[in-house]
Amino acid sequence: MSMGLAKRIIPCLDVKDGETVKGINFVNLRSAGDPVELGKAYSEQGADELCFLDITASFEGRKTFTEMVTRVAETINIPFTVGGGINELKDVERLLYAGADKVSVNSAAIRRPELIDEITTKFGSQVCVVAIDARLDDDGWHCYLKGGRERTERGLFEWAREAQERGAGEILFTSMNHDGTKNGYANEALRELSDTLSIPIIASGGAGCKEHFRDTFVEGHSDAALAASVFHFGEIPIPKLKQYLREEGINVRL
Repeated sequence: MSMGLAKRIIPCLDVKDGETVKGINFVNLRSAGDPVELGKAYSEQGADELCFLDITASFEGRKTFTEMVTRVAETINIPFTVGGGINELKDVERLLYAGADKVSVNSAAIRRPELIDEITTKFGSQVCVVAIDARLDDDGWHCYLKGGRERTERGLFEWAREAQERGAGEILFTSMNHDGTKNGYANEALRELSDTLSIPIIASGGAGCKEHFRDTFVEGHSDAALAASVFHFGEIPIPKLKQYLREEGINVRL
């Protein structure tokens, strides 16, 4: 069995105006749209961490999201990361003071990389997750902004390295080529990231079956795997997934 740190399973919830967005097919939830209820259910099922993404653009929505973060912190005892709409240090402060364990920065960090230094200097590397949305184009892997609508000239690997050098504690890499396909994670790129960087790499985009989780840990050398719909629709129950991974010789917390 591969020892070292346990591999982590991380459900991701999109939140808009305080409600979870993706259709949720979870049994026995009083309010399927309540991120706190859902997060608690995942925590009880054995999720290692949670990720909440605020997809609200409005100021009002941000306030609602911050209130939700406070409720999550009061209810859930596993670490959770929050992202979306984080543009400056004061956004980070607001969410950490509300009780989040980590913040995920994406576009804002590409636009102004010093943001990473500012966060890690003030709060430590452990709170700073740099999320990277990248696509494999004809000329290699490129980082994208605005939820994948705007290409940048930043290469995935050079940007991930710079993020690490500036103090990021983890990289959350979403492959736009794989996201939503349910054909598996971008394990070649993940492996290159994992093997060349010293900080943990979280795989995102492409989970469709439990074998895909095994593959990203074994072939992609990923430290953690994030997914949304396969968990939300009950396609892969977390206890079954973890039992399977354990049988495949992967170190997971049961």
